[in-house]
Amino acid sequence: MLDLVQKIKDFKMTRRSFIGWTSAAAATAVIPVSRGLVVKAETGTGTDDKNGEGIWKAAACWHNCGGRCVNKVLVQDGVVIRQKTDDTHPDSPDFPQQRGCLRGRSQRHQVFGPDRLKYPMKRKNWAVGGGKKELRGKDQWVRISWDEALDIVSSEITRISKKYGNEALWATGAGQITKVLSLNGGCTTDYGTTSWGAWYWAPTMMGVAEGWTDLGINDRIDLRNSQLIVLWGENPAWSSPGSPTYNFMQAKKAGARFISIDPSYTESARTFQADWVPVRPGTDHALALGIMNALLDEDDQLTNPLIDWEFLHRYTVGFDAEHMPEGADQKENFKDYLLGTYDNQPKTPEWAAEICGVEPTRIRELARQIGSTNRVALLTGWGPARINDGEGWVQAFSTLGMMTGHMGRSGSMTGVSCHRAAGNGGPWLVKAGTDGYLSVKNPVTNLLNHNEIFTAVLDGKFHQKGEGERKANIQLIYHQFNATLQTRGAMKMGIEAHKKVEFVVSHAYVLTTNAKYSDVVLPVTTEWETEGGMLQGNREMYIVYSNITAPLYEAKSDVQIAKELAAKLGLDSKLLYPISEKQAFFNKLATSKVIAENGVDYEPLVTITAQDIKEWGVVGTPQQGRIGLKELIDQGVYQVQRKPGDNFGFIAYKDFIENPEGKPLKTPSGKFEIHCKTIHEESKGGWTEIAPIPKYVPKTKGFEDTFEDWESKKKGKYPFQVYNPHYLRRSHSTFDNVQQLREAWPNPVFINKSDGKRLGIKEGDTVLLFNEYGKTLRPAHLTETMTPGVVALPHGAWVELDEKEEIDKAGADNMLTGPIATGLGTSGWNTAVCNIKKWDGEPLKEDVKWDQRIIKF
Repeated sequence: MLDLVQKIKDFKMTRRSFIGWTSAAAATAVIPVSRGLVVKAETGTGTDDKNGEGIWKAAACWHNCGGRCVNKVLVQDGVVIRQKTDDTHPDSPDFPQQRGCLRGRSQRHQVFGPDRLKYPMKRKNWAVGGGKKELRGKDQWVRISWDEALDIVSSEITRISKKYGNEALWATGAGQITKVLSLNGGCTTDYGTTSWGAWYWAPTMMGVAEGWTDLGINDRIDLRNSQLIVLWGENPAWSSPGSPTYNFMQAKKAGARFISIDPSYTESARTFQADWVPVRPGTDHALALGIMNALLDEDDQLTNPLIDWEFLHRYTVGFDAEHMPEGADQKENFKDYLLGTYDNQPKTPEWAAEICGVEPTRIRELARQIGSTNRVALLTGWGPARINDGEGWVQAFSTLGMMTGHMGRSGSMTGVSCHRAAGNGGPWLVKAGTDGYLSVKNPVTNLLNHNEIFTAVLDGKFHQKGEGERKANIQLIYHQFNATLQTRGAMKMGIEAHKKVEFVVSHAYVLTTNAKYSDVVLPVTTEWETEGGMLQGNREMYIVYSNITAPLYEAKSDVQIAKELAAKLGLDSKLLYPISEKQAFFNKLATSKVIAENGVDYEPLVTITAQDIKEWGVVGTPQQGRIGLKELIDQGVYQVQRKPGDNFGFIAYKDFIENPEGKPLKTPSGKFEIHCKTIHEESKGGWTEIAPIPKYVPKTKGFEDTFEDWESKKKGKYPFQVYNPHYLRRSHSTFDNVQQLREAWPNPVFINKSDGKRLGIKEGDTVLLFNEYGKTLRPAHLTETMTPGVVALPHGAWVELDEKEEIDKAGADNMLTGPIATGLGTSGWNTAVCNIKKWDGEPLKEDVKWDQRIIKF
């Protein structure tokens, strides 16, 4: 191992050369890489490098960026010296390569970085019960053995569960340790909507496919049939790396026009030459209502048809008094709400403009464009629904698609388009199999909503959805496969919570925020150090990755740690892991399926021979599939070849639209429910009540909260809205430690030039962003492509807190979010208000010049 580490140290690549290399790679991205460039290194997939020229292997690109692309690495004498992306077939619009972005191309700097955690360690001032808990986050680290580390962790689990009950153990996120703790008597867990926002629960209740199931929009080839594509709070060029931007370009080449509705003029808007409609964060709901009111006002079925009345009457309930669901109050219909029949407030473009900032004439123009165009793709990301009180926006956006009939037809669609399904909806054409590990039911029923995880620790109570208030006494936090402290709201409060409990333990490969505020840190392997695995990309392909290197230093896999911890707790780990990790990988491959040529049935993906089973040293049965096991491992991806008119296309809701009686939706009415009693009733067990129709309510910590008094429009203490775009330096918080990416993407706060001029802020000045929840510093980037009164603070920067001043200097977005739960328990990270001012202290150094979190013993 020491020899391998030395080899890694000897192979150096400067940050400057990395930037030049990635820029060159981006400039030549349209040119398929020839497989003849490194002929000898390209042959075979074994671990032997007999000629010393290297072997190309398929490596994991495992971070959650929304792309999941093909990543190949050249392994020479045990060291990864180069990376490339997909060259498994010639590139074409119908059959595109699955190319990686700069983050995936920097993965070796992540895996082999100097900040990798080498050994198990504990805080110097830790003691049973916590020791000097106030030193968490700034204490020294002491190297310990694995045996001592697991003894400490197991004894603290036992001590705390006996003293306070198993409810006092909180296993964050989801992972292998939850299984172990469940077998050991149980633990408190957490849940929430994280990235999805209000698209997680609300849409299925009204009959609309939720974004994560990838069924709400048509596939990428049908996207080319759209005449108008509306990107509403969606920026695939930054948020969905891989093929989505390329797929949208094919639609543009086919003649589609683009509109971008967003607080910023995004890279996607620029790429697709979209008309930009600047909108204030969290006010998309009001804009949609203004558009729908304008549709009603200007619709004339003889001379100017803008509304698809046949669609509304046949496929929906609740739009007007004549089509309400059984038992509902007719006065609660949506049409009368739009017209202000009963509340005396018509939702006119003028009314909407005051809230969303879009001029009334522009709102009417949007209504005409969306209503009069035959084939429109109304596409939104999760971001606009990642807000407090966000369910109404999901209802309104979906209703706009129903009102204009842009659903269930070729070239027409309304729904979520982001992450792995950006511009490419439909069921998976390739499905991964199962690993064969066992599961166990958690006997503890305490479920902490993400908005209340830290208040539950500090205040000793939380809201159990559907039940009401419960008491909590969290004394142990176990961080497994997640970034809970970094990526959940109310970070400053989260740090306080971590300093209150008796014990905190984390699995980490570098000193993440979770690890930084822990008592014991267990070094975990990256995916390059595992046996291998599978990753879901877009619906047409599955990625298979191999082992690239032995575990570095003393790192162990999550499964191995779980097994050894179970043994320390006196549990039989075979109850959870009856097979090896290699067998689990093989099982997943062997049970994977691929769509048959008829586009309906599925068949085995992998051909496995008796010789394969013998070489792998696993238990299995030979089978016939679509691709040989060795070939799949070598390629690193299986992709279904597409072409227009094939059997693999997808039109969302097509079956229902063609046969609403025979193929009803899974709602009480069997139709789309504009008036949705289910949402209303479910919200009664949540946090705030949601109307059955898309009634506008001011969003908590939204635009209206920037005013001291709404009527006089006097600005308040926190006059700016702040939202958190995804940023190419990171995938959420992953990669923020990679120096090459820090230099390429400096992570400023984006401010409108007019706001900067008014406040005396110049380009590059260090500015302070602050509100009642926390403070953070960032260099300012002034731009005219930003809505005035709004600042964009990129998501995911690793907090660097000056505890004396209580100021973060890294631009950690969740320093400005609060512990706010609304509606069904939606995560509202994109609704925050703050103030900004020029910093009068020492200016920030560039992030790339900061000391890395390297632990030396």
